[in-house]
Amino acid sequence: MSIYKRKKSDYWWVDIATPSGQRVRHSTGTNVKKQAQEYHDKLKAEMWEMERLDIQPEYLFEEALLLYIRSAEGQSDTKSKKRFANYWRDKFSGRALSSLTSQEITNHIPTKKQNGKPLAPATQNKYIKALCRMLNLAHKSGYINKVPYVQKKKEPPIRVRWITKDTAKTLIDKLSSDWMRSICSFALLTGARRTEILTMTWDKIDFERKVAIVSNDVAKSEKARPLLLNNEAIELIKQQKGRHPRYVFVGRNRNPLDDINRKAFNLATKKCFILDFHFHDLRHTWASWHVQSGTPLFVLKELGGWETLEMVKKYAHLNADHLMEHADKVEFYGTFTTHQAEKTHLRLVA
Repeated sequence: MSIYKRKKSDYWWVDIATPSGQRVRHSTGTNVKKQAQEYHDKLKAEMWEMERLDIQPEYLFEEALLLYIRSAEGQSDTKSKKRFANYWRDKFSGRALSSLTSQEITNHIPTKKQNGKPLAPATQNKYIKALCRMLNLAHKSGYINKVPYVQKKKEPPIRVRWITKDTAKTLIDKLSSDWMRSICSFALLTGARRTEILTMTWDKIDFERKVAIVSNDVAKSEKARPLLLNNEAIELIKQQKGRHPRYVFVGRNRNPLDDINRKAFNLATKKCFILDFHFHDLRHTWASWHVQSGTPLFVLKELGGWETLEMVKKYAHLNADHLMEHADKVEFYGTFTTHQAEKTHLRLVA
């Protein structure tokens, strides 16, 4: 059948075969049969002409989209990736990849949420990143000769919010459930991200080496890394034994978790009079405590799994005490006070 409809799709789809046996199946982007037939006839003629004249074929946006979806399989945060894919599919479905321009892409970057409120620059950049990922995969696969440049939105300065150890203890005590106390305590002890904690499985824990493996399908950088566990973190993990055969941290009914209880977390922060504090700020707090204790930034980078040193420099201002021993290594007169005393004595003698 040259054009047909699929279940759960309002659009007509095409099914075309060239003389060489190449098969093409994709959406026409229209629910009008006449328009779908015209699209089919035009596409078939173009494909036959390209094959006869040995012209490089045109690839449609859906083919880049498929590469992106396949690359996201098994990774964390697939829900967001699907949302980005659906958005760009609605904008460029049925379009030839080579026809997309930088200006056109920029014009289609979302600026508002569904409720009409402005979309933050950081969120807009996530949509841009997703589309650039699609186009880069298409370029590597030979679908397009170059990738259009898309300027990212300027984001506000990185926000660093942290609390003291005494405040953190109070926050943990104010949480209403044991499983939330365990998860938040573990975040403060290790700096682990929310997804890394909720997806942690027993086979990834090495009690002897005191390390948990964050696999590449979970890590934000998509690169596996070790999560070092101090003694308190080890004891906390041991307390979770017997709650679930696979996952370390589970909910009240011992069920695997997709998210924390945000309502309970926000309520606890209000009880502690902590303003503008989110779960991810527990990771910021862990990093801040390290810097205040003198942990070098390059060591913190490895402990926290950041890709570049630039990402941890936002914590550098929290403590400069560990730099003083290095600052004293460069002297000119021996000491300033001694030199000044000598000058004063010479003036008095004269």
